[in-house]
Amino acid sequence: HGLTGGGMGGVLHIRQRADHAYLNETVISTTTDELIAATGSRYAAASPGERLHELKDRDTPSLMIGKPCDIAGARKAADRDPALDTKLGLTVAIFCAGAPYARATVEMAKTLGVANPAEIESIRYRGDGWPGNAVVTGTDNGIPASGSASYAESWGTMLQQHRQWRCYVCIDHTGEFADISVGDPWYREIEPGDPGRSLVIVRTERGRRYLADAMTAGCLDLERVGNELLPASQPNLLETRGSVWGRILALRLAGVPTPRYRGMATLRIWLRELSMEARVKSIGGTLTRIRRKRLRERVPVVEFDPVAYEAQASGSDPSAAN
Repeated sequence: HGLTGGGMGGVLHIRQRADHAYLNETVISTTTDELIAATGSRYAAASPGERLHELKDRDTPSLMIGKPCDIAGARKAADRDPALDTKLGLTVAIFCAGAPYARATVEMAKTLGVANPAEIESIRYRGDGWPGNAVVTGTDNGIPASGSASYAESWGTMLQQHRQWRCYVCIDHTGEFADISVGDPWYREIEPGDPGRSLVIVRTERGRRYLADAMTAGCLDLERVGNELLPASQPNLLETRGSVWGRILALRLAGVPTPRYRGMATLRIWLRELSMEARVKSIGGTLTRIRRKRLRERVPVVEFDPVAYEAQASGSDPSAAN
């Protein structure tokens, strides 16, 4: 709708990288064909904010799709830069339970039959149904190979265990800084062949107007539901937010840098929603992770080199970096 009648000249989002399918790349789509070709969840590291500055030079406003942290960063940048604020026409956040490292996708592909990341041709994390299966296609030593796994197997056992530490101290999993948030309504059992629905949360007046226009244009079919559907659809959200308070407390006690949240209650939820055992675990478990994950150490930020990574993964260059 943004591209066909909603006044948006482009959509800033991510898609599967063409030359290395287990990675993402940030793009600005200007046609519906480009946008539709990139649809689908990508449970891997993504940084749409890296091209945010380009929106300032465009003739018309653009829409941005990203994780809650991406949208929060974009909102903060726009608040400081009037030129960007003018061109950031709308923000849409996807519900997020954490972003896995690239290693997670590579390990999943290996389990599903494509051992060498250089031989991965395409990855679908879910879809063709709700939530649908993860599907990996490629070759194994030149021989066509593919495999699939259910959503419970792929996300539940293969991917989420590799989430980056920053996600464990995040309290915004539903995009509270976006104009519109979209996620799965997991409030009921999924029947076989269920086409799926999305839970859409309007967070700003700008978002409300945009959705109303999209419905009028026939691009969306929505029905109003009660606010109670959000906690019913994402039952772990309150406990997760409360646990973060305990984790941040443990980090501060250990002298490790922490994020700082304002106006987003955590202590009250830690006290009300968590059992005593869960409270102790949120603090004690974090103290253990500080040592195991070496969170006190500074880690140099270096550009990821997929060629070197693939050489190392395939065993052709054991000394390759990363």
